[in-house]
Amino acid sequence: MADSTQVFFLLGATLAAFVWGRFRYDLVALAALLASVLLGLVPAEEAFLGFGHPAVITVAAVLVLSRGFERSGLVDLIAEQALRVGDRLILQTLVLSGTVLVLSGVMNNVGALALMLPVALRLAREHDSPPSLLLMPLAFGSLLGGLTTLIGTPPNIIISAYRQSLGGEGFGMFAFFPVGASVALAGLAVIVLAGRFLVPQRAGKASLDAMFDTAHYLVELRVPEESKAVGWSLRDLLEAVEEPIPVLAVVRDEARYPGHAFLGTLRADDILLVEAGPDEMTLLEDKAGLTVGPEPTEEDEGTDAEPAAEEDKDKRSGVDTEGLQLVEAVVRNDSMMLHRTVGQLRLLNQFGLHLVAVARDGGRLNQRLRDISFRAGDVLLLQGGEGDIGESLATLGCLPLASRNLALGQPRRLLVSVAIFAAAILAMVLDWLPAAVALSAAALVSLLAGVLTLREAYQAIDGPVIVLLGAMIPVGQALETSGGADQIAEGLLALGSDWPVVMTLLALFAIGMLLSNVVNNAAAALLMAPIAASLARGFDASPDPFLMAVAISASCAFLTPIGHQSNTLVMGPGGYRFGDYWKLGLPLSLAVMAVAIPMILLVWPP
Repeated sequence: MADSTQVFFLLGATLAAFVWGRFRYDLVALAALLASVLLGLVPAEEAFLGFGHPAVITVAAVLVLSRGFERSGLVDLIAEQALRVGDRLILQTLVLSGTVLVLSGVMNNVGALALMLPVALRLAREHDSPPSLLLMPLAFGSLLGGLTTLIGTPPNIIISAYRQSLGGEGFGMFAFFPVGASVALAGLAVIVLAGRFLVPQRAGKASLDAMFDTAHYLVELRVPEESKAVGWSLRDLLEAVEEPIPVLAVVRDEARYPGHAFLGTLRADDILLVEAGPDEMTLLEDKAGLTVGPEPTEEDEGTDAEPAAEEDKDKRSGVDTEGLQLVEAVVRNDSMMLHRTVGQLRLLNQFGLHLVAVARDGGRLNQRLRDISFRAGDVLLLQGGEGDIGESLATLGCLPLASRNLALGQPRRLLVSVAIFAAAILAMVLDWLPAAVALSAAALVSLLAGVLTLREAYQAIDGPVIVLLGAMIPVGQALETSGGADQIAEGLLALGSDWPVVMTLLALFAIGMLLSNVVNNAAAALLMAPIAASLARGFDASPDPFLMAVAISASCAFLTPIGHQSNTLVMGPGGYRFGDYWKLGLPLSLAVMAVAIPMILLVWPP
């Protein structure tokens, strides 16, 4: 079997695994790399050279610098201004989407979205409007902003490095700006003007306050003197009921102790604040002897206690939730929580977190917490210690959305962070240093200057993306060296032998855009770049317009929630369904294509 045929089979299986989504994309990419080595498509001694590729180093450095922006207090400044726009939806959409568009041009797309997502949710809450009207435009804005600079999105970095591998120079820092900015502005106009008509309005149930109206799910349970729970620790209690029921607080002698930090044993007349439904309350009563409500008074004696208990079950909204240290977070695509349960993760023991509730598709899940297998986009209500909950969320791969009585991160040296980044950009623009070197140096100086800690820097580096890039770069090269890319290009040229270059660019752009909606955008760029170069050779034209078409199209995943992390992250908080994205995404994709192709031909003629 010819090498090119083997490459096609391997890439077909890899793409199928990406779309299936059962295994995380970094594992699929690593499996594809090892398979290509075993098939002889990639020499064994070159198998891991991709991990030292300049594109991989550049992406890692950008991720570190992005985290520095997040920790520098930038979000506070942005939020202060964004929250002043008033209650007009069109202005809210313009300010939020425009801001995230600018931010994602100089930092990681997901990082920019992470900064603005809590702001959008707070704005929706303050004006009592559905967050669904703001979150999808926000996610799409983060994708559009990445088109404007070299470091805005991994496909741009990959295409620049590939251009350099062809014997030329890589694209400069602002080489993408004329085309990218035109496309971004056109896309922003579509989002602002048409978004309110095309984005589904998930009123009520998509609101985080509605999903997690904690007071309506909390109940006070008393430990009577004759209760079996007297002398038990909270761990003993949960083992007895065989259910991870969150005990959010223990009240004793007018003092309140957070449940995740309570290490003592229960005493008679302790009050437990428990997140429990009727089934869980029955378990606690039968297996631990807990009773609903405070200790009966003398006035209550001689009355029928059963109806009173039932009445208390229906009046749980009066429970005081002040100071419970609750935080809402969404599960990322690369989270270690995916396809695992609370018990498998050992959330309380390993991370000091109580899982209080889970919402999916805009509504709270009513099944038992221990049975829930987490998915990307799930919204979690968690309780944990104020000092380390941010670190725990970062380790788990969760993005904090909004908090109650909890500050995640503190402002740090904004001016220092901006100055370091500006110096790196200047070195790149003046051609003093390659992008990988300049940005790595900036990341190192940020660490030395205390903009962020070493632990935060390592946590900022998106391991799955780094593995994906390092593994797929040799596989993409195998597509070229085996002749597979030339065969695909020849097929396209044969189909459109009488077409002008613009029609071929349109076809290439459409294929890249469709591919990016089902696989990671970096993988789409890595696979499409050799085909674009082969097409350019077939036309005996400059590769620049073809490579630029791949760069733009690979970053325009507007049709599905799985094409980009930004889309997935807003799915839960916005209450969106899979089929909601194309309603705004299709007009946006057509507008992007209509603007991108003429601008590419104008700025980068064949």
